[in-house]
Amino acid sequence: MDLPDKMRAMVLSGPGKPLSEVSIPVPSPGAGQVLIKVIACGVCRTDLHIIDGELQGATLPLVPGHEIVGKVIGLGEGVNSLKTAEIVGVPWLAHTCGKCRYCLAGKENLCDQALFTGYTANGGYAEYTVAYEKYCIRLPDFYQHAWAAPLLCAGLIGYRSYGMLDTHCEKIGIYGFGAAAHILIQVARFQDKKVYAFSRKGDVGAQELAKKLGATWTGDSSQPAPEKLDGAIIFAPVGELVPKALSDIDKGATVVCGGIHMSDIPSFPYNLLWEERVIRSVANLTLKDGRDFFELASKIPIGTQVQFYQLSEANQAIQDLREGRVHGAAVLTME
Repeated sequence: MDLPDKMRAMVLSGPGKPLSEVSIPVPSPGAGQVLIKVIACGVCRTDLHIIDGELQGATLPLVPGHEIVGKVIGLGEGVNSLKTAEIVGVPWLAHTCGKCRYCLAGKENLCDQALFTGYTANGGYAEYTVAYEKYCIRLPDFYQHAWAAPLLCAGLIGYRSYGMLDTHCEKIGIYGFGAAAHILIQVARFQDKKVYAFSRKGDVGAQELAKKLGATWTGDSSQPAPEKLDGAIIFAPVGELVPKALSDIDKGATVVCGGIHMSDIPSFPYNLLWEERVIRSVANLTLKDGRDFFELASKIPIGTQVQFYQLSEANQAIQDLREGRVHGAAVLTME
C-alpha cells in the first residue's frame, strides 16, 4: 500500500508539558518489527505518570501510549509469524533481551534491558507505530475494535494482579475503580468471586459502575470493609491505601499493588502486617499473561466502558483522567 511520508502524532517534549500535535515521519519497521496503522490507543494512568514526570527516564521527545489496537501494514526483516492486514494489540512491554536470567526463567517482565511502549519506545498516540513482532498480541475477532484498547494494559495488569492472590480468594477488595478495575471485576464475577469496590470519596460514578458490573459492596476508601477480605488489589496510586487495605484483609491474605507508580506508603504498626499478611507489587507483564488473558477474556466475554476522544484531543483525555471525569477508560481514535 502507498504510505504517506508524514503522520500526525501527539508528542511529549518534556515532563509537565502538554502534548503537542505535530507532523513527523512515518516510522519504518526494523528487523523483527512490524509497521502498524493505529486504530485506537487507550489513555492509561501510566501515561499520566510519564507526562507529569512522576515516572522518570522517558525517552524524549516521546509519542506516548501503550494500549494499541492496530492493523499490520508492513513487515521488517525476519518477521515470520505475523502477516499484513492482521489486527494486533501492542502492550506496555515492547522488547526484552531474551538472554538474561529473568528472560530465560520466563520472567521477561523483569528484564533489565527491556523497552516499554510509550515510555522508552514511541507508542500509539499517532497514526502509525512500529512494534516488535514477538510482543504483538494477535487479537481474537471479538476484540479487533477500538473499544478493546484498554485490555492491552488495564486488562493485562489487572489480570496479572489478580493472579497474585490466593486461588481460594472469595472476597476481593479493589481500591480505585477505574479502567483496570472495571475489567477485572468481570473476570472475578465470571469465577463467582465477591468484589468489594472502593473508590475515591464522592466518586458516585465509579460506585454506580461497580454496582452495575456486579460488585457485592461499594463505598469510598475511607470506609472499612463490611467484612474481612480474602485479598485486596490497589489500583489507585495512593500509598495511604496500603495500610488501609491491610486493615481490611484477613489473616494470611495478600495486598497487591497493581500500579507502576504510587505515592509514599506511610508508616504503620507491625500488627497490620502480622499473621502472615503479604504486600507485593506487580511489574509489567509476560507473554504468557497475554495469551492466558485473551483466552479467558474470550470465554467471558469481557466488555469495556470507554469514552472516545479524537487523537487531537489527547490533552483533554489526560486532563479528564487526572480529574476523575473518566468512568471506565479513555480511548483515542484515529478516525
